[in-house]
Amino acid sequence: MLTYIIRRVLLMIPMLFVISVISFTIIQLPPGSYLEQKIIELEQIGGNASAMIQVDYLKKRYGLDQPPVAQYLMWIKGILTHGDFGQSFAYDKEVNEVIWSYVGFTVLLSGTSLALVYVIAIPLGCLAAMKKYKWQDNLVSAISFAGMSIPEFLLALFLLVGGLLWLDYAFIGLFSPELYFAPWSWAKFVDLLKHLPVPAAVVAINGTAGLMRIMRGSMLEVMGQQYIMTARAKGLPEKTVVSKHALRMAINPVISILGMSLPGLLSGSAIISIVMNLPTAGLLLFESLQTQDMYLAGTLILMFSLLLLIGNLLADIALAFADPRIRYE
Repeated sequence: MLTYIIRRVLLMIPMLFVISVISFTIIQLPPGSYLEQKIIELEQIGGNASAMIQVDYLKKRYGLDQPPVAQYLMWIKGILTHGDFGQSFAYDKEVNEVIWSYVGFTVLLSGTSLALVYVIAIPLGCLAAMKKYKWQDNLVSAISFAGMSIPEFLLALFLLVGGLLWLDYAFIGLFSPELYFAPWSWAKFVDLLKHLPVPAAVVAINGTAGLMRIMRGSMLEVMGQQYIMTARAKGLPEKTVVSKHALRMAINPVISILGMSLPGLLSGSAIISIVMNLPTAGLLLFESLQTQDMYLAGTLILMFSLLLLIGNLLADIALAFADPRIRYE
């Protein structure tokens, strides 16, 4: 097992290198950037000595007088040696500070929605498979098809409009307006818990619907296997057959999807974040691409890609534990 994990970790290194090159290339493609605008503004000041010193500092720090390959190497060297991801010129802060200010709320929102997805989808998917073509299966299928067909942003807009018209309440943000900029307190924490369920449910609805269909199909496939028939022929209770034999094999596709869901813990849903004014890293990436805040956008792309690789690694390890056959492939 240890050899399997080491091999998978070593395979991540060249992939990370390729992703970093692609990320840096993408953010360099559009003409102009916040960095260039900043330098132009400082140069227009003219004789101000401090402004010219700052211009020279920026050019030296980011290697603007060198070819793109050298700029990329300087960026990677700063990340690997002392965690310097560059500066966000839109926020006039270091990239680390900007990202960390969004990470907490993003993980809370996405983690809650991800927990809802798996807590709801796995039992309902199993129920639909056990009650194949009965009313329970039809009900779960109808719910899942409805959830998959309704766009998340449309549901968010419906909640915003419906809340204002019928409840006189706006489902916007994670805090009430009077507490948004207030320091942390028990009242602000309780207010966060009041606002969290609605956006978490909106983010979770599409994933829950899709995972229910996957779980149902996987369970139906496993329940037709010969070892399940053998377990039943031995007189084992149906609950034992399902929980100890069928579910262990049927859960494999769900584990794989969980690995791919890890980047979503930090990215969130950008469209829903825009509609409901949620402080997520997905919204931050969207804004940084719009404003060509190159180092912030590149760092977020690299971070999400790294999380995807880590998620796949954890999913592979979990699959190897769940299904011993995978370790020897």
